[in-house]
Amino acid sequence: MSFASLGLSAPLLAAIQAEGYDTPSPIQAQAIPAVLAGRDLMAAAQTGTGKTAGFTLPLLQRLAEGKPASANQARALILTPTRELAAQVGDSVVRYGSRLPLRSTIVFGGVKINPQMQKLRKGVDILIATPGRLLDLYQQNAVRFSELEVLVLDEADRMLDMGFIRDIRKILALLPKQRQNLLFSATFSNDIRALAKTMVNNPLEVSVSPANSTAERVEQLVYPVDKNRKAQLLIDLIVDNHWQQVLVFTKTKHGANKLTKQLEAVGLQAAAIHGNKSQGARTKALAGFKSGEVRVLVATDIAARGLDIDQLPQVVNFDLPNVPEDYVHRIGRTGRAGASGHAVSLVCADDAKLLRDIERLIRQAIPRQQQAGYEPVHPLPASGPLQPSSKPRRPKKPKPQREHRDGQRAEGSAQAKARSQHRRPARGSNAS
Repeated sequence: MSFASLGLSAPLLAAIQAEGYDTPSPIQAQAIPAVLAGRDLMAAAQTGTGKTAGFTLPLLQRLAEGKPASANQARALILTPTRELAAQVGDSVVRYGSRLPLRSTIVFGGVKINPQMQKLRKGVDILIATPGRLLDLYQQNAVRFSELEVLVLDEADRMLDMGFIRDIRKILALLPKQRQNLLFSATFSNDIRALAKTMVNNPLEVSVSPANSTAERVEQLVYPVDKNRKAQLLIDLIVDNHWQQVLVFTKTKHGANKLTKQLEAVGLQAAAIHGNKSQGARTKALAGFKSGEVRVLVATDIAARGLDIDQLPQVVNFDLPNVPEDYVHRIGRTGRAGASGHAVSLVCADDAKLLRDIERLIRQAIPRQQQAGYEPVHPLPASGPLQPSSKPRRPKKPKPQREHRDGQRAEGSAQAKARSQHRRPARGSNAS
């Protein structure tokens, strides 16, 4: 199959060829014809599958066939959860649309709003935005949506994780009812499907990989180690194995800063990206990492979401994620485009439950490898069963009516508490 067989125009085919691509990825082969036909789309696709080109290419073609946007109007809106992803989508739009007479711009928080308002005055064909800044611009009459034709919601699962659901609902209420809707998500959870019901109409649903699967070309290893020796073990692994480009995940912003200083102290070029870093600092760190000036990039999940780094050989989980699905997202950043990858997790005894949850999700035991000299004082338990226990529960004895009502109240309180604890601290992030 070729891109030409998908119905793309000559200017877009020339741009694709200039980028060095000749065969569409599975998500592109399914998404491009559907978008060109005007269908609503729900696509399960992770970063690295080619999904961005899967919607930007047909979007550019459809918009090129219409009339330009009026002042302060946007014909297509692409919503992304983070600044980095917005910048990368914007770059894709510019590169593929270089031979088309279309205007696009990117807006996100953390930078001055006036230059963004000025770019919107003449109107844009494609607006790439994070939710918070988009609402700020709307409230200041800098953007209107009466001419909107297409809405793209990229990384929808991360949008919900970051607490953007209210902003998304506000934005949906501002848009014309008649529009094409494209929703991309790593997984189709119940929450994502509930959101989809409010925005898509008779969508084509596509998935390019089995749910919660890990890349076949990624070698996964667990290094058991005590928590207070993780940093030194990471340093030894980088130096002894001559790793030149390493993406390291930490659970918190503070942890990312602390680890970066420890790496720099031994002469390893390192940089941290997270929600508290300015956009300039994050862009500089990523550029340095891609160019090789920065050897180790230390990131939190939200800051790293959407990072598109070609042929990344090493991913390290310095901290395991609280949510098992994030492990799949993390290690999916290596082993792309037919290349082999290596994903290492530094796991202490306190992380045993998190590791067990991950192994159950991916339905495989991750091999352990003990590094000499780092034998933990508190051993890591062996892998447990990969399937949840199916042991039947004993029926509870009936309680008096009054106790039953109290029990309902207590249960509701416990559920509310559990939901509160499940929410990620990233809700307060200034990523938009």
